[in-house]
Amino acid sequence: MRLNKETFVAGFALFSMFFGAGNLMLPPFLGHEAGDQWNWVTFGFIISAVIIPILGIVAHAKIQGTMFDFGKKVSPVFSYIYCFAVYAISIGLPSPRTASVTHEIAIQPYLDSGYLLTSSIYFALVLLFVLNRSKILDIIGKFLTPVILLTILSIIGIGLFTGPASTVVTDLEKPFVRGLFEGYQTFDAIGAVVIGGVIIVSLKLKGASDFKVNKALIIKSGCIAGLALLLVYTGLIYNGSIYSTWMEPNSSRIEVLSSLSIFTLGHIGKMFLGLLVSLACFTTAIGIVTGTADFVKGFFGDSDKAFKATAIIGCLLGVLMGQFDVNYIINIAVPALMLIYPVTIGLIFLNLVPHKYASPPIFKGVVAIILLFSIPDFLNSVGLAGVNTPFLKYIPLSSYNLGWFLPAIVIFVLLNILLRKGNQ
Repeated sequence: MRLNKETFVAGFALFSMFFGAGNLMLPPFLGHEAGDQWNWVTFGFIISAVIIPILGIVAHAKIQGTMFDFGKKVSPVFSYIYCFAVYAISIGLPSPRTASVTHEIAIQPYLDSGYLLTSSIYFALVLLFVLNRSKILDIIGKFLTPVILLTILSIIGIGLFTGPASTVVTDLEKPFVRGLFEGYQTFDAIGAVVIGGVIIVSLKLKGASDFKVNKALIIKSGCIAGLALLLVYTGLIYNGSIYSTWMEPNSSRIEVLSSLSIFTLGHIGKMFLGLLVSLACFTTAIGIVTGTADFVKGFFGDSDKAFKATAIIGCLLGVLMGQFDVNYIINIAVPALMLIYPVTIGLIFLNLVPHKYASPPIFKGVVAIILLFSIPDFLNSVGLAGVNTPFLKYIPLSSYNLGWFLPAIVIFVLLNILLRKGNQ
């Protein structure tokens, strides 16, 4: 696989837009909870936070359209509803969360100021970058990502060579599933369908219009981003596990991350961590707001006014939601993720397989089944577990909140068989 400077710049830009607040604070916390079972939570986390998102980027390379194209085979109406839901969730939860994390780690320890001031300055800068979106790939890929990676690798490297020799024994239940669902909180599968569109539009704005060349560039850059994410997540989870003996058992996600930075880089580590968090969160917020503005621009006939208005509204919403603390935003995100994440995974898979195995009827059937079997998980997440009927216990993987998975595979296979017979 031939790699050039442009491929690495795009790959670093992808990594940076993926690597935000959740991507930084969730892995060490997982390792802290898992202890000696860190390898199992890593496996689950990698599936939902690396493999599925990068497959989403590969699907984008195949389509080279907008996020609307991901679901249009179900129906245009469904695709618009799905797009609006994803973008509403993205600018309403993970984007503001980046400002909250930045405040709690980079600002609060040093300045006696409130969330409002931080989020106002933060999203003013985000807006500045978004309105200059043609330069996003170069600015992020060439300048911001190397600083982020250098700081993370310093924490991981020092931790590996100076940390405790053993991990604590824990009784964490279902470690693989715990890692899988913690990976949901990174929003990376959703991020893939949003950010992938940003990369494609940015390439076109730079004059790159050759379909095959863009496809190769996007896939290669996606692999680079995926490899970087894999190494960083594994390192952070392992460091969280070995340093768990030095931390309080009930430490929060941010407390674990702060402690890890101090253990590895000393008290100056807090300053490095603040810089790292600010850059990682900032690049993710840029990707989310730009992707949302791109979609609305296309919806209104390629209107630049719609792009600017959406960017401004997205940043204002970020300021408003950024007033809440990180744990609150994480908790209110769970119900939305229980519905939108399975559908997103299904759409990524369907857009990856050859067209003959993923015709519009198959899209409709698989997505309908995923939605149907995701409802119990959604109800559980909002405290309505009592409405579940007894038959749910007979659905494979339902106890792991994955009751939709096998029914989706079964309907995919059955519909393909039936359609093949019908065409004979």
